[in-house]
Amino acid sequence: MSGPRLFEPLTIDGLTLANRIVIAPMCQYSAVDGCMTDWHLIHLGQLALSGAGLLTIEAASVLPEGRITYGDVGLYDDATQAAMARTLDSVRRHSDMPIAVQLSHAGRKASTDLPWRGGAQIAPGSDNGWQTVAPSAAAFGKDDTAPLALDRDGLTRVRDAFVAAAKRAAALELDLVQLHAAHGYLLHQFLSPLSNHRDDAYGGSLENRMRFPLEVFDAVRAAFPAGKPVTMRVSGTDWVDGGWTSDQTVAFAQALEARGCSAMHVSSGGLDPRQQIPVGPSYQVPLARAVKQAVGIPVVAVGLITKPEQAEAIIGTGDADMIALARTILYDPHWPWHAAAALGGTVVAPNQYLRSQPRQYKDLLQPPAAR
Repeated sequence: MSGPRLFEPLTIDGLTLANRIVIAPMCQYSAVDGCMTDWHLIHLGQLALSGAGLLTIEAASVLPEGRITYGDVGLYDDATQAAMARTLDSVRRHSDMPIAVQLSHAGRKASTDLPWRGGAQIAPGSDNGWQTVAPSAAAFGKDDTAPLALDRDGLTRVRDAFVAAAKRAAALELDLVQLHAAHGYLLHQFLSPLSNHRDDAYGGSLENRMRFPLEVFDAVRAAFPAGKPVTMRVSGTDWVDGGWTSDQTVAFAQALEARGCSAMHVSSGGLDPRQQIPVGPSYQVPLARAVKQAVGIPVVAVGLITKPEQAEAIIGTGDADMIALARTILYDPHWPWHAAAALGGTVVAPNQYLRSQPRQYKDLLQPPAAR
């Protein structure tokens, strides 16, 4: 009898994952001037011992003004790269888990306060605030300061910043780069007609709205080492009438696949305060399924996936190739251990933790390969 599909290995381009469990990027809002701190070492170090197949570093902004908050991580200069290097060096001493980074620009959703302080936008000229940019001069919230519409020079600056960050990621020997085109951030803002009101080659038709995100992908793919994956995270729908839809997501995924995109991570929402999201277990899986049925590259499903049997069903039925965990794995950092126990799989655990294995689960926890 075959084992659980969730714990089968998967190869994405040249990167082999031990299982189908991905740790999603989760912003911690705990950086100082874009630089990772000891919090990130504790946070990422804990997750790197979880037994998942891939750990993704939170959204790392490609420009200072692209940060969601003043506490966001960046990868835009030597100082932010050095801080990330210190964290990675420590994590890698104790874990062989592949590590990815999500590269992002928040666009009009930048310059906000920390979530636990309300998360409201901070006006330009105020402490910890700055002028935002976007495809069009349309604010996210009714009380927000309108962003500046990016001109051609601005587009070039943003694209080149993504490239520079990808090169820094390569220098850090990260295993995979994910571009963030979801949750209402800049690349998503170009995709959706609700936020993109341009009348040039970057607005209007679906082809035009996809143009800038595709240009960014092409430039990053050319800059990141061949044989290492470059993936895209998308919102499968805006959950607002007249907005970005699942059908448009499929068209975008097909265009990305033709350009050499390695995988698609399908989330949803985040672009418009009017969104009506039918939140419930696996509520975003149908969006991933639609992409999976239209492309040949691996697809990641995410969103209120909390039970091992639920995750196994998503993989086993072919709705997606991988599942991503965010809040679930913050609540239970050893979720992959518990899923393996429930489903009859195995996971790699540190030698120091092997004796914690309950007696009824023979060979559940496997020692790491010789280092």
